[in-house]
Amino acid sequence: MLFLKSVTIGVPNREPNLGAKLKSKSNSPLLPYITKAEPENAQRRQKGKERKETSFLSYFLVFSFYFLLSEKILAQPAPPMPLFDNLTIGPGFKPDPRTIRGISGGLERASDIAGRQETANGPCVGFVGKNPSHTLVLSSPFNYLRVQVQSPDDTTLVIQGPGGTWCNDDSEGKNAGIAGEWLPGTYSIWIGSYQKNKYTPYIIRVTQVQ
Repeated sequence: MLFLKSVTIGVPNREPNLGAKLKSKSNSPLLPYITKAEPENAQRRQKGKERKETSFLSYFLVFSFYFLLSEKILAQPAPPMPLFDNLTIGPGFKPDPRTIRGISGGLERASDIAGRQETANGPCVGFVGKNPSHTLVLSSPFNYLRVQVQSPDDTTLVIQGPGGTWCNDDSEGKNAGIAGEWLPGTYSIWIGSYQKNKYTPYIIRVTQVQ
């Protein structure tokens, strides 16, 4: 009878060499598994930092753009608003009356602008500006046209145009006005105040209604 002797064949009891499994082709040992995620975390932190820096730079550029734009807009001078109105009309104009506005007064004597002390329509008194207050352009002759000043203060009037120069004072209460036939052309109008350097707002009514 044959007896077999049992033999136990085994592998030596060794701890697994994890480092050996992680060796690269260059035989350089890599970090243990637990440190494998650290480069990824570092990359995420770096990307997050870059995103924050990019976001901050974007906000800074946008803010700078709007700041410079607002400064440019504020630095631009506001368009000048007209202080005095001009008027161009012809016979049968509508609406009637037409109105123009301004401020009376100035440093020049009305008589110096008119070149005389008196006209057929009234005296050349008061103080006016060096330049005309208004320009009235008539495209055709008028058989009748009235230019009447309305103001809370006493006003005077000088008109120069085709045919000569006319002055007036107190045509309607304390306000000046001129009415009659008018030739076509361009008329310069000065509105004065009795006192030097006194300025008062007014309205001029231009009408064909007698």
